Amino acid sequence: MAIMNVLAELHQEPELKLNLKFEIEVLCKNLSIDVSDLKPAIYLKDPERAINIEYQLSQPSKPKEIGPINSGGSGVLANLPTSEELTATPSTSNITSASPSIEAAAMMLNPPEPRYNVMDINVTSIATIAHQIVYNPNIGLFMSHPQLKAVVRSAIERTINEWISPVVDRSVKIALKTSEQIVRKDFALEPDENRLRSAAHNIVRNLAAGMAMITCRDQLLQNLQNNIKTLFQATLNPAQKEIIEAAANQIASDNTELACVFIQKTAMEKAVLEMDKVLTPDYEARKQARQEGRRFYEGTVLAYQNERLPETIRLKVGNVGSPQLSVYEEFARNIPGFQPMLDRDPVAFMPKLPNFFQDPISAPMPPMAAVTPFNTVPSTMQPYDEISVIYDEIAAKMETFMNAAINMQQLQLHLGNINLLFEYLMNARRTRDNTTGMILLKKTVESLMEGLINIPDCVEQIKLYRDIHLRILRLLQDNRSFGSSWTNKAIAKLMIECREENRYNIDAIDLLISSNFVNLPTYDQMLAAVIDSGNNYMAITLAMKLIQMYFIDERPEHNVTENDFLTTIDMLVRLAAHPRAPEGLSHLIDMLRSNQDPSSILVDRALSGPTSYIHSGMLQARTTDVVDTDGFAEKTEHLFRHWVYTYHNEMNGRDPVKYFGSFVNRMNFLGVLKGDEQLTKFFTIATKMCIEASYRNLADTTITQAIAKTKTYHWIDAYVRLIALLVRHSGDGSNSNTKLNLLNKVLGIVVGILLQDQEQLHGANFQQFGYQRIFIMLFLELSAHDAILENISVGVVTAFCHTYHMLRPANAPGFCYAWLELISNRVFLGRILAMIPQQKGWFMYSQLLIDLFKYLAPFLRNAELAKPVTVLYKGTLRVLLVLLHDFPEFLCDYHFGFCDVIPPNCIQMRNLILSAYPRNMRLPDPFTPNLKVSTLADITTPPRICTNYTAAIQPASFKKDLDSYLKQRAPVTFFAELKRNLQISNEPGSRYNIPLMNALVLYVGTQAIAHIRLKNQVPSKQTVASSAHMDIFQNLAVDSDNEGRYLFLNAIANQLRYPNSHTHYFSCTLLYLFHETNSEAIQEQITRVLLERLIVNRPHPWGLLITFIELIKNPEYEFWKHDFVHCAPEIEKLFESVARSCMVKTNNQQQPQNVENPELTELN
Repeated sequence: MAIMNVLAELHQEPELKLNLKFEIEVLCKNLSIDVSDLKPAIYLKDPERAINIEYQLSQPSKPKEIGPINSGGSGVLANLPTSEELTATPSTSNITSASPSIEAAAMMLNPPEPRYNVMDINVTSIATIAHQIVYNPNIGLFMSHPQLKAVVRSAIERTINEWISPVVDRSVKIALKTSEQIVRKDFALEPDENRLRSAAHNIVRNLAAGMAMITCRDQLLQNLQNNIKTLFQATLNPAQKEIIEAAANQIASDNTELACVFIQKTAMEKAVLEMDKVLTPDYEARKQARQEGRRFYEGTVLAYQNERLPETIRLKVGNVGSPQLSVYEEFARNIPGFQPMLDRDPVAFMPKLPNFFQDPISAPMPPMAAVTPFNTVPSTMQPYDEISVIYDEIAAKMETFMNAAINMQQLQLHLGNINLLFEYLMNARRTRDNTTGMILLKKTVESLMEGLINIPDCVEQIKLYRDIHLRILRLLQDNRSFGSSWTNKAIAKLMIECREENRYNIDAIDLLISSNFVNLPTYDQMLAAVIDSGNNYMAITLAMKLIQMYFIDERPEHNVTENDFLTTIDMLVRLAAHPRAPEGLSHLIDMLRSNQDPSSILVDRALSGPTSYIHSGMLQARTTDVVDTDGFAEKTEHLFRHWVYTYHNEMNGRDPVKYFGSFVNRMNFLGVLKGDEQLTKFFTIATKMCIEASYRNLADTTITQAIAKTKTYHWIDAYVRLIALLVRHSGDGSNSNTKLNLLNKVLGIVVGILLQDQEQLHGANFQQFGYQRIFIMLFLELSAHDAILENISVGVVTAFCHTYHMLRPANAPGFCYAWLELISNRVFLGRILAMIPQQKGWFMYSQLLIDLFKYLAPFLRNAELAKPVTVLYKGTLRVLLVLLHDFPEFLCDYHFGFCDVIPPNCIQMRNLILSAYPRNMRLPDPFTPNLKVSTLADITTPPRICTNYTAAIQPASFKKDLDSYLKQRAPVTFFAELKRNLQISNEPGSRYNIPLMNALVLYVGTQAIAHIRLKNQVPSKQTVASSAHMDIFQNLAVDSDNEGRYLFLNAIANQLRYPNSHTHYFSCTLLYLFHETNSEAIQEQITRVLLERLIVNRPHPWGLLITFIELIKNPEYEFWKHDFVHCAPEIEKLFESVARSCMVKTNNQQQPQNVENPELTELN
């Protein structure tokens, strides 16, 4: 019963969790005991029993262990400053003074058990504590508002930033003065500077941590509570005051210790650095005495000790005794506010600003430091300290790499670099001066830029090669070397000044930037200068790739902002406006404007232009709740309802301008047109009213879906008409910017509400038709035949293109069906592809199709499609059919970019694109007997390709070697480099870089055509042979595995289109490879690539047909004698069936544009 009585005592606790109380009650019920009959004992709260309990996790600090200090040889406690002296020390007014005496700290009763180990806290950046923040699962706000976790993190960081500077300064000042006096007294006769340094570090670290803890802990709790409350109230409904306050108190209670230990650890690290500066003369004096061969001691201290102190407590010349050193070891082991350290190794307590021994990529960088000379300590007095340990560790890794690479042919370049780098490293270690340090830095950057390349067979060695260089750079960043500020600027300069063949290594540049080794403003200025106003194509390509990588592609982990590349972006914007701008640059700038993170407060940094209003409108709609401070929301709702009534009743059949003018006057009277904020609120409220009407009508079970939609259109059509009138009449007739800015703002507001609706409000119950109606009706209104609207038609189409790109299926999957209908609307298609002069809308529309293909690609790789994906896929095929019929030139120009993102198994979709040919061309009948392709009129004309495929041939060194091989068939190592660059992983199905393969094939082919024309020849089986271009193709066909060869042959087949020079050359190339190879497997795979594109339903590309017909008809290829043709009866029948359809001339020529709505099937 004694145990039950203890449980009864626990049951009476008022704050005990209900589930524990319930378990006690269930236990009593099972034992047939009434809880009220038990006699609770005072056992759990008995302090005498608590003292006798054996500690199972960590031992508390025992005050009696401090006693020996007072009776030891040096009497350190007698020299501690008094509480009054410490209180009198100048400090920030917000900090409460506290006595740092060790006795007071030792007398603290029942201190809370520390949660953190000193080595768990990383102070190189305040962001490193994010993963250690405690989010109590019992706080319901985190479940309903998960974004509050970011708010909590912001509050903790703000609290730390408010307190860290004054607390650290005061704590370090007091701890430094106290520790300096103590260690100089205790170690006055100690000859070993390393023992002095270790003891000084231990005591100053302990005192600084203790001072910081007692100074700020209570104030941190209160300040953190206030910050969390303030941020929660700004984010949540103010009516939830009690919930917010309770949550803030709990969160602050859970995380105050984390904030405190971060400040303590910062104070500890700073105190150690300051202590080393103060004791530098002491270290040097001991080193000097040892070099001169004399015994070190301070004469005045020795005389004082002999005259004034008794023998038992007098200091002796020589090493300090173990009893006294144990006191300092205790300082290191039990640091206030942290868990006791069990490891006595002093290396664990060395300052680690940066931590060189963690992973060089994930390791956070130290804060920027002032530039300090490399040889702060004279070279003749360099101690064997932690810097020496780092040199040894790097040297050991270099030896490991050299031993591994010595017999690997692919790594000879890297081996030479490491050998040379090893010499520079050892030289820098011996001298430790500025000259050798700078030479080491320069060689490290050059070696990394040259050697960081993809070698699939040497992944581990390349990783070690990378780590060696990053560790050297981190060593040079140390405050005891050059410091991070100067080093980062030097690295940025060296990246630009290195050899040109290495300067554009995008992988090395990305590694250095993402590892925080580059001063980005310096690199930005130098890169913009290298671009040379557009004269340096390689530099422009590099800049475009960096912009694409950091600001357009999905890279959530990087911390680069547009401000870091402001000069480069400005240069690219000016180049994009030039008539001869590099291909793709204008689209990149538009993408940069449209790819701002809608949840970021930095959206206002979007590039200038009308489309920047989309971002501001989207941000305001997503992040700002309409607060009805003076009844504005109510006035807006009444005003909008009045407009809807007027539009459907009084304006019916009458002049709308008259009523619109009076309505604008009413808007102005109510303050709607007073400023941007009021107008934004009006459109936000009106949009939400329309969308709420759609949800309300759809949820009404008493009416049909058709009636529900009609009632919704009643609101939306009136709203769209109002927007169109406001756009038309805003500004004066000649100023189109005002009209477009207003349109972009409204579109941004609708986009913001849509994304918020899908992500946060309705989720799986999201309804898209209301938004679709707004977009389609607004576009139709603004596309009406009107002189004013015609002047802004290009801007209107551009605005809608940017809007649809931001709502692409990857961003708004719930809107994908409506999105597909919007981009395939006949009016929109006509405007963007036919009515915009000089085909300026084609690139924008190609990007929308690429957005669609990229979203579908992961689903299309599966053999079976889910029903929702099947619907979207069929809709995509219908869009391609419309484009094939009405805008075939568009598909011709952008076929390469589309085939890059369409999965290889989507044969039918690719055939639709490749079957397009210009409308002014009449295709020769591919079934004509003895058709001479080389005599066709169009066969020598190169096709127009609007995709910058050469930009995909990376890195720059590979492109340079490729051009060199095509001209001179050198270097001899090119084919090994070719395989390394094409193969990016060892995982089946994703081994190869498909965009690079496609670009390589097309680039080599175009160069081969130019080479043949220089000889006044035309492509044939004889002219394509025996050239550097064919060497590359044969190497890809022979040396690649099945997957690589299939992708290579597909890349060739993608160029078999309508009659042009590319079709002719690649047809001859494919036939030559079939004829010349000795491998039946290669011939079978060539046949497979052609056959699988022919057995699907029409249309079939013209070039594909003539190539296959030539293959099966010409006896030179002996097609029907190969074993794979007769390997199975069904396969043989298939070949015969295809051959009959190809060999017999039909009355219906293969004219893809005459094919209307064929039954399309996909061979997966």
